[in-house]
Amino acid sequence: MDFSNPKTIAELAKALNKGCFGDVNQTITGLNEIHRIKTGELVFVDHPKYYDKALSSAANCILINQEVGVPAGKGIIVSDDPFRDFNELINQHSLFISTQANISPTAKIGKNTVIQPNVFIGENVIIGNDCIVHANVVLQANTIVGNNVIVHANTTIGGDAFYYKKRPSGYDRLISCGKVVVENDVEIGSNCTIDRGVTDATIIGEGSKLDNLIQIGHDTVIGKQCLIASQVGIAGCVIVEDNVTIWGQVGVGSGLTIGRNAIVLGKTGVTKSIGPDKTYFGLPVDEARNKFKEIAAVRKLAKGS
Repeated sequence: MDFSNPKTIAELAKALNKGCFGDVNQTITGLNEIHRIKTGELVFVDHPKYYDKALSSAANCILINQEVGVPAGKGIIVSDDPFRDFNELINQHSLFISTQANISPTAKIGKNTVIQPNVFIGENVIIGNDCIVHANVVLQANTIVGNNVIVHANTTIGGDAFYYKKRPSGYDRLISCGKVVVENDVEIGSNCTIDRGVTDATIIGEGSKLDNLIQIGHDTVIGKQCLIASQVGIAGCVIVEDNVTIWGQVGVGSGLTIGRNAIVLGKTGVTKSIGPDKTYFGLPVDEARNKFKEIAAVRKLAKGS
């Protein structure tokens, strides 16, 4: 998430009433999660396992729960609860705006685009030319839709990320301030749900086609010319490279990569990253030919018993 008014590290620390160290007079342009962090941004870390990753990342400011050595050119803000204070920074720089109209006056809709009845289009949504948005679709704030896109009935694009921290009092939600980007020539079926990025973008690549009843988690990137069949569930932070085919009822775990031109057969559970140019099947996932050999071997054992 970019700040509309960039702040120095010292100013951010003061807004949180926290101490800061290092190069604290440099300007921070926004905040992001570790897997999307860019130069000039702030990232939070609250577990020693990820300290080194955060401190060596592109981030110029690290919101952390322990005083540590500050790398050259960076600053740190020390907080007893970085998760809470990261949420506080989001609230300070990305306020929720209640929309009274079905189509926000801040939305931009391109030429020859058709909006069917009962569609909701939120704040700062951009829709390109020659699109069709069917009845009862919801496009949440900051969603970007390219040209020649079709979104079928009852689909929701831009819902909040499923991202929680468990505390003794219950679950604490990380506030979503990202967006969804749907590139040109995409078709999205009915009753799909595509979550916004937590701080960056969930992306549906150019020319990809999604069937009905598909869930795409936060910050996932679907490549170009992908084909995804009904009832697929893809968790957050997944990378699906170009020209991938995913058949029905496949589940994909968080943070994994599916390689270019891969084919994932129906009902597969993708529990690890898989490479390009091969066909996969089963739970746990493996190359389809290996799985079929295993099934044949089990059948032979059963006949011999």
